[in-house]
Amino acid sequence: MKSSLTMALVAALSLIFSASAAAQEKTDAVNLRGRLGYSIGATAPLGIPEEVRGLNSFKPGANLSVGFDVQKDVAKRFGVMAGLRFEGKSMEADVDAKSYNMGEIRQGNQTLGGYFTGSVFLKVKQWMLTVPVMATCNVGVSQIHVGPYVSALLSKEVTGYAYDGYLRQDTPTGAKIEMGHSPEDRGNYEFTDDLRKAQFGFVAGADWQILNHFGVYVDLSWGVTGIFHDDFKTIEQTLYPIFGTIGVAYKF
Repeated sequence: MKSSLTMALVAALSLIFSASAAAQEKTDAVNLRGRLGYSIGATAPLGIPEEVRGLNSFKPGANLSVGFDVQKDVAKRFGVMAGLRFEGKSMEADVDAKSYNMGEIRQGNQTLGGYFTGSVFLKVKQWMLTVPVMATCNVGVSQIHVGPYVSALLSKEVTGYAYDGYLRQDTPTGAKIEMGHSPEDRGNYEFTDDLRKAQFGFVAGADWQILNHFGVYVDLSWGVTGIFHDDFKTIEQTLYPIFGTIGVAYKF
């Protein structure tokens, strides 16, 4: 896994440096774009589980996306594109839940598990290097792109707590344990070490060239592997990173 990811990063960097040299020579065969964008989205299951009864609050993180893409036409309208991006995919969410399976939470010095009814706060913070490899299609002044990506996590955090409710220990009818609002009374959890170090998914989007060098773009990325390792069962649902990005691009 590490060797293949390293090879992908090296290949993307090689394309960027090659394209930069080509741009300086004013060739039309290769296009180099710098990108700056902001992403908003969520790390969430596909579909809302019936145990989740309402969303109290949602706050996106400082999800900047900075990078470069190299695009080369291989036919009249079609081409290929590869890139290297440094990006954040972070969020905070607070939901109301009923009989939500919490595999491992801590209240004081106790480690508990069971079915929680009350409010649950979740914080996901991820910074990563992403290598997308995409096909492109020119349509008027826009260029559509779609393809897979691989991301290597540089910084990660998944923390949260269950509060203002109660936990039925082990089973839906188990012993009732009250959980309050203070850090000592609520049920705290941290699953940072259970996050994948590499994520895979697909990205689709479009560029619009507004001026000679400047343009705008939109992207939608959808992780297909989930953020946790396959053997992680503390949270029943698989959580997928689904984020949209809007930004500006500079064509060299």
